[in-house]
Amino acid sequence: MSELSSRKNRHQKNPKTKWIISGIAAVGVIGLAGYALGSNFYSKHFLPNTQVEAVEISNMSLEQAKKTMADKNKSQTLQLLLDNQVVKEINKTDYGMQADFKDTLKNTLQKQNPWSWGTALFKDNQVKDSTVAYDDTVLNQKLAELKTELEQLNQGRTATQDAQITKDASGFIITNEVVGNTFSVDEALKAIKKDLMNGQTQINLNDYVHQPKVKANDSKLQEQLTALNKIAQITANYAINGTTFQIPNELIADWLTYENKQVTINQEKVQAYVQQLADQYNTSTNPTSFNSTRRGVVSVPAGTLSWSIQVADEAKELANQIMQGQNFTRSPITKGSAKASQPLVGNTYIEVDLTNQHMWYYKDGALVLETDVVTGKPTTPTPKGVDYVWKKERNATLKGTNDDGSKYESPVSYWMPIDWTGVGIHDSDWQPAYGGNLWQTRGSHGCVNTPPSVMAQLYAAVEVGTPVLIF
Repeated sequence: MSELSSRKNRHQKNPKTKWIISGIAAVGVIGLAGYALGSNFYSKHFLPNTQVEAVEISNMSLEQAKKTMADKNKSQTLQLLLDNQVVKEINKTDYGMQADFKDTLKNTLQKQNPWSWGTALFKDNQVKDSTVAYDDTVLNQKLAELKTELEQLNQGRTATQDAQITKDASGFIITNEVVGNTFSVDEALKAIKKDLMNGQTQINLNDYVHQPKVKANDSKLQEQLTALNKIAQITANYAINGTTFQIPNELIADWLTYENKQVTINQEKVQAYVQQLADQYNTSTNPTSFNSTRRGVVSVPAGTLSWSIQVADEAKELANQIMQGQNFTRSPITKGSAKASQPLVGNTYIEVDLTNQHMWYYKDGALVLETDVVTGKPTTPTPKGVDYVWKKERNATLKGTNDDGSKYESPVSYWMPIDWTGVGIHDSDWQPAYGGNLWQTRGSHGCVNTPPSVMAQLYAAVEVGTPVLIF
C-alpha cells in the first residue's frame, strides 16, 4: 500500500515539474532571441564603450558616428594654461587640422564582432586614427602668430636668471640668482605643435618656466670670483722716468670682463690708458723740468736724448701681465736713445745756460768743471733741448755753410756731437774771449764754442751717452 501510494503521489507531481522546465526553456529561448536581436543591432551599430580618438560613438550607426566625429572635429581645442588659468583656447581646425574618419569608422564597424556586445559592456574599445594631419602652411603661420601672443603674455613677468659675477665700484661680486616666472616661448611652441599632432587637449605653459641652473653658493662660481678679484686687486705699478705710481684698482676692474665663465681684459681700454701715459710721459714730445745751476727750475724742450712708449706693444704686454694675477712693477716698452725705467737726466750731465753763456759739467752730483762759452749767433742759434754726447772724436774738421752761402771748414782738436743736425761741443781757438754777449757778434753756427784748455779736460772726463741740457 505504501509503495502504491508513493507512485500515485509522484504521478500527481509530474505536471508541475513539467511546467517549471517549460518555463526555463521558454526564458532561455527568449534570452537567446533577445541576444540575437542585440547582435543584429550591433551588426549595424558600434559596440558599447567604443571611442575613436576619445570621442564616444557607442551604439551609434555609421552615419551617426560620422556626424558626431565631424562635429567633434570642428570643436576640438587645445587649452593653454598659465598660473592655473586658461589663457588661450586653440581651435585645432583653425590651425590646419584635417581629419577624415570615414574609413576608420567603416573598418571598425566591419571588424567588430556583433555577438560580443555583451562582453563589450565591461571593457573599453579605444580606436586610434592615423588619418589626422595638419596643413603645414596653415599650422606654421598660426604658430608664428601664436608666438607673438605668447611673447606678450611674458611681458611684465620676471625672467629667471642664474647667479652671476657682476662688477661694482670695488671689484667683482656674486649677484644672487632670480627665480622668475617667464616661460620659454620657443620650448612652449615646440610642445604645442607636438600636442596638436598627438591629440592632446591641454598644455601648461608653467612647465616651460626655467629654474636657475647656477646659484650663488655654486662652488665653481665662488672659485671664479676669487680668481677674478685676485686679478682686479693686484698691485700694478709703473716705473717711468724716475717716478713710480700704481694703476688704480678700479681702473683695472673696469678693464676686466666676465663672460661665458671666462675672465677677459678689454684691450682697447688698456691701450687707451697706455696712450694717456705716452701723452703724459714721452720725453720725445714733452719738455723736461730741470733744476739749473743759476736759474732754478727751467723747462728744457725734448731733444735727442728721449724715448717714446710703443703703445700697441706695451698695451699687449701690460694686459698679459695683469692677467697673470701677480703684483708687479714694470717700465713701458719704448723706442729711442734713452730708457723709461730710469730718470732721463741723473746726477751726471752737462748743463749749457744760453742766457748766462756758461757751461757746467756734473758727475755723480759733484761739479767737475765750469766755463764761459760762446753759443750760436742770432741767425744760427744753438738749439735748446735735452741732448746727449753720442760720439767723441779727436782732430775733426767741421764743415758747413756760412750765412752768405760760402762754405767753411774748421779743424778742432776735440769734437763731441750732441744732436742730429751737426751741433756739438768743441774747442775754438779762434775765439778771443768767452761769455757775455759775444754770441751776438761772434756766435757760432750753432755749436757750443769752448775754451781749448777746458775742452781738453771736458773731453777727457765725459763719457759717450752723457746728457747735455741746453736751455
